[in-house]
Amino acid sequence: MDVQTPSETRAWVLHPDIPTSDTTRDPALALDEAVALARALPDLDVAGADIVRLRQPHPGTLFGKGKLEELSTRFKADEIELVLIDGPVTPVQQRNLERAWGLKLLDRTGLILEIFSDRAATREGVLQVEMAALSYQRTRLVRAWTHLERQRGGLGFVGGPGETQIEADRRAIDEQLVRLRRQLAKVVKTRSLHRAARAKVPFPIVALVGYTNAGKSTLFNRITGANVLSKDMLFATLDPTMRKIELPGGGPQIILSDTVGFISDLPTELVAAFRATLEEVLEADLICHVRDISHPESEEQARDVQAILENLGVLESTPQIELWNKLDLLDPEARAAILTRADRREDVLPISSLTGEGIEALVEMITTTLAGKTVEEKLQLGFADGRKRAWLYDRGLVENETQDEKGHILTVRWNAMQRAQFETV
Repeated sequence: MDVQTPSETRAWVLHPDIPTSDTTRDPALALDEAVALARALPDLDVAGADIVRLRQPHPGTLFGKGKLEELSTRFKADEIELVLIDGPVTPVQQRNLERAWGLKLLDRTGLILEIFSDRAATREGVLQVEMAALSYQRTRLVRAWTHLERQRGGLGFVGGPGETQIEADRRAIDEQLVRLRRQLAKVVKTRSLHRAARAKVPFPIVALVGYTNAGKSTLFNRITGANVLSKDMLFATLDPTMRKIELPGGGPQIILSDTVGFISDLPTELVAAFRATLEEVLEADLICHVRDISHPESEEQARDVQAILENLGVLESTPQIELWNKLDLLDPEARAAILTRADRREDVLPISSLTGEGIEALVEMITTTLAGKTVEEKLQLGFADGRKRAWLYDRGLVENETQDEKGHILTVRWNAMQRAQFETV
């Protein structure tokens, strides 16, 4: 039996199982994910978890009177201080439940915001989380976010120095949002300048996306040799990481981007707030969708990721590769079945970012995919640029050439990889 430390908050996780026309997920797996989310927070002791089956949610309290009293008795017996409800809870329901149970309550959106608040490390990340939290808080004047007074750390519901009541009327929130938008605009402008600088030396951008805990950061570390935090924990990495690398075996130089993990029912406030960060995905020349193929709901998770990519406005023309990760966790029979399925698709590659299996094939696939996209451009080279002109001819990239008083005018057809290599000649 685990011993609770004095600083920990005892919490209970509830997953309301409400049958709807689009219900596809196993409630037991949904509860497991909710518990994993809760355990991603420091100083939180998850004392228990339950699935609560509901025919329909009660408009005022979510749960019926009998279930309300049953849960109240259990929470008192276990000395629960915080209830985490894996789903949406209206402001009225939150207020009524907190009064009925005499404790604090967070819904799924609030919990994810709490995690993001604790994890944000860069100035941009902190600002984006604060904006998302304020947008969420604007609709519910039930409890204030102490996060607004701190640069780092949680929002005050668990751990930290304790909860601080803040006067949170809508005018104050709107003024705070305006201030944060101005600050974020400056940070985004800096990011745009960096992006513009990269465009001058156009290394292809390869973005890793996927459900949280699919193994993106482990794969990123495997390819780049970096030391990005990678744990078996939801949202282990939050702020985007980018590295310019040269792919092994004479491959091209690329910029590899590791993005925040996606999750089902990702709060709309967070999708909006993190749009600036996720612009790297929109700018990508290639998207590698990393999937935890060992997870029982890998297909559902993949659909959630694709839905968010569509929400962000990722073009259908952007090439994508599906990386079926965590082969090392499969038993021999399941592994054989996955390899057979993957072999039937050209856009799928089974890998293990932990053991390195399939990484060489991935590098080859990235190189081949990036090489497939070519554009025609005109170049002006001076008469002294014989080395660059010879480089272009050696690779068969010149389609036409004329001369003027300044030198050579060449029409070339090349891909981003070849152009990037040309810049280094």
